[in-house]
Amino acid sequence: MNQTLQQLHYRKLKRSARGLVRRYLAKMTGLSRAQVTRLLGLYLRGEKVKPKPHRRYRFPRRYTPADAVLLATVDEAHDTLSGPATQRILQRALGDFGDAQYQRLAGLSVAQLYRLRKSRAYRQRLATYQKTRPTKVAIGERRRPRPNGQPGYLRVDTVHQGDLDGIKGVYHINAVDEVTQWQVMGATQQISEAYLLPVLEAMLAQFPFRIRSFHSDNGSEFINHTVAKLLDKLLIEQTKSRPRHSNDNGLVKARTGR
Repeated sequence: MNQTLQQLHYRKLKRSARGLVRRYLAKMTGLSRAQVTRLLGLYLRGEKVKPKPHRRYRFPRRYTPADAVLLATVDEAHDTLSGPATQRILQRALGDFGDAQYQRLAGLSVAQLYRLRKSRAYRQRLATYQKTRPTKVAIGERRRPRPNGQPGYLRVDTVHQGDLDGIKGVYHINAVDEVTQWQVMGATQQISEAYLLPVLEAMLAQFPFRIRSFHSDNGSEFINHTVAKLLDKLLIEQTKSRPRHSNDNGLVKARTGR
């Protein structure tokens, strides 16, 4: 536009010629008539024709990174309480104790408080880590079986034979009745559901009395929905060992040499 206006001596042109130049510039630049008229006004005032940069409107910033760091200090001292509780602490810091550095934070809303906790300044000052929570498996009850002198309360365990020359060994399954000491052993190539379930069914069928309880440790070969469904079908109660109680399944572990 600057080059065209200078070459055509736009200031010296008549009104009709200026209109033709305006339409030409609008066609070549793709700008609207109002935009071209504004830029031509700049040229006539002796200024260089250039587009006006778009500046997005931004609300004035009320809380600074220093406020976020101060909030992180408060959360660190109080173990990151809820928003309303932290808001009350900030209000008391100014109102009751007269600490001037809480002047802006004293009027902090709960919603804005949580926004500040997501800011980079806050996260750099206070990094919190949450430990992995153990997943509770609702299969079997954690308790020691109580046979009360009745047969049918099995203790079950699995032991791997070991590998030989890179070849995987078999898994031995040992089931012992707590009262009669009747013992049945089985072996399987793998302890996955497809291999374990037929062996387990065959072992339970070899006991000469009704099976009332099935107790094992917390291994996934027995604590799974497939085994739980089988035991539930046979009306057999399933229990599992308690944490820090190594004797809960000590009977069968002694028989397998573990």
